[in-house]
Amino acid sequence: MSQQQNKTTLQILLEILFTSTKLGLTSFGGPVAHLAYFKDEYIDRRKWLNDKTYADLIALCQFLPGPASSQVGISIGILRGGILGGITSFIGFTLPSVIVLVVFALLYQNFSLADADFIHSLKVVAAAVVLHALIGLGQKLTPDKSRKAIAVVAALVMLLYPSAWIQIVIILAAGLLGLSWFKDKAESKIEPFTVNISKKTGILSLTILGISLVSLPIISNVVNNSLLHIFDIFFRVGSLVFGGGHVVLPMIERELVPQGLLSPDEFLAGYGMAQAVPGPLFTFSSYLGTMMEGVAGAVVATIGIFLPSFLLIIGALPFLSELRKRASFQGILMGVNASVVGILLAAFYDPVVKSSIFDGADFALGTILFALLNIWKVPAWMIVILGVIGGYLLNLLGF
Repeated sequence: MSQQQNKTTLQILLEILFTSTKLGLTSFGGPVAHLAYFKDEYIDRRKWLNDKTYADLIALCQFLPGPASSQVGISIGILRGGILGGITSFIGFTLPSVIVLVVFALLYQNFSLADADFIHSLKVVAAAVVLHALIGLGQKLTPDKSRKAIAVVAALVMLLYPSAWIQIVIILAAGLLGLSWFKDKAESKIEPFTVNISKKTGILSLTILGISLVSLPIISNVVNNSLLHIFDIFFRVGSLVFGGGHVVLPMIERELVPQGLLSPDEFLAGYGMAQAVPGPLFTFSSYLGTMMEGVAGAVVATIGIFLPSFLLIIGALPFLSELRKRASFQGILMGVNASVVGILLAAFYDPVVKSSIFDGADFALGTILFALLNIWKVPAWMIVILGVIGGYLLNLLGF
């Protein structure tokens, strides 16, 4: 902490920008993999947070609508460098994929990477990174049989009934069980974290979110402006979608394709490309905005879909540190954190393993990468590079 106090605000922001941009360039594999990359970089290597605080942030963001991994990244940035730190963290993590998707939209007729061999190698990398994080989180968040049981049941339910709404039900049920089972296990000394945001600012942020949700559709109908209409659509989706990037697909599709704003082929081409780039899947909005209104449309759509996450995080963080001291809230978080391990376990199978490990060569590459990560502590960004090289060599050898 003293080292951070000796740094200037600019140094802290530059540090956040460098680290988040590195993650934005290398974090392939979707939200589950993102949380794994974050743990490796922010917690294990840089020690910006401890495991307990990181787990509580994940639990908080699972409760909120919007892209959970982006919200966790924003939260870490805010805890490190205030609201400017959160904005910096978001820009670094998101901008690389935004740029690629905007370029893809502008060169839609001639530019396609969806079937490239290296994309499959990146999916194998994601499998190794997710397994490594899953083991680490499981050891921290499910130390006893009761929490292991919650994790196992959560995984089973998610595998049998894969749905965003089922995920919400699992988290709520685990929270209630945690309140009943674990409040007596609450820690009396919780290491606090400092949030340079007042509760008044938090309440103001949530108020702005609520007013915007009500007023934007009205203003959009009154004012005939295409950019305002795009902002209204994406702000609404970003405020209301639970379950992450894959769940946002049908919601946005219903808003755009039936109205003739995009053709089905244009929509699906962009979604396929969004799967192939690092960073949050919500940057799909950048492609869609570009297809509708050029670069200005990309900026408006991207801001629109991510702004609710900022408002929600700024509204929630000032209250989290105080709530963590209460035994009842700690019990709820213990239950929720255990369920998150189960949800991540289910996600490790589907979509991570199902979309990456197709044969013995894939399994061999994944095993090598996991061993490098777990035993020899090779950093995740290096695993990405080694995974692509390894996939290329296997293809060259005919595997």
